[in-house]
Amino acid sequence: MDTPFLRIEESGDIFPLRDVVTTVGRGRGADIRLDDPSVSRLHAELVRRGPYVYVVDLGLSRNGTRVNGRPIARRVLDEGDVLSFGAARGRIGGIPPEDIAADAELRRSAVPELTRRELDVLTSLCRPALSDEAFATPATAHDIATDLVVTEAAVKQHLLRLYQKFRIPEGQGRRVRLANEVVALGLVRPMPPSALPERVPPVSAAVPAQAGTDGGPECPAPDGIGPDGMEAVQPLVPLQAVPVQAS
Repeated sequence: MDTPFLRIEESGDIFPLRDVVTTVGRGRGADIRLDDPSVSRLHAELVRRGPYVYVVDLGLSRNGTRVNGRPIARRVLDEGDVLSFGAARGRIGGIPPEDIAADAELRRSAVPELTRRELDVLTSLCRPALSDEAFATPATAHDIATDLVVTEAAVKQHLLRLYQKFRIPEGQGRRVRLANEVVALGLVRPMPPSALPERVPPVSAAVPAQAGTDGGPECPAPDGIGPDGMEAVQPLVPLQAVPVQAS
């Protein structure tokens, strides 16, 4: 086969990848439909960008996506890589050998490896700039913290790491420059309303334990706060990778 494809291990079915984005999930609208309860309705995307194919975990499943057994948020794929969507497995094939122009290699290296939480922060950061409003500015650290139901200090720590990964120098407008870089690389954009997951009631932020009004025992604070101050909640608008053709 002359085009990249995904071969499902259990069934042996072969799915050629679309020219732009191929969706993977359990839902009827997915391009590659996997009838497995561990797979979410919209689980991941396989994106073709120039001579490359990369996989994006959309963060909508508890079971996540793995490449060769390693959990990923987004990763460029090589010939023969084994992808796991929950318990369903497939092998990527048809990827051309590494024989590309230097400018395509530079474009590839410009996109750093990101964790799922970093993708959440970038999505929230860029959401205002991706709206239809004129002169919209990226979200502030306070806005992101409110959006993701986490502490503002935790968001600032993630932003500092993102500045380093995208090589955004210090100076005025650093947050805006980060958002511009992310949008220019085509890493995030709002997904169409039809592809959004069902809304889940928001998780309440942790509050100090307080005694009951009737004099009873103290009420424990809600748990679920991670060691980095980030809670396991999904972004309101999940990521969708946008292919950018190499020049």
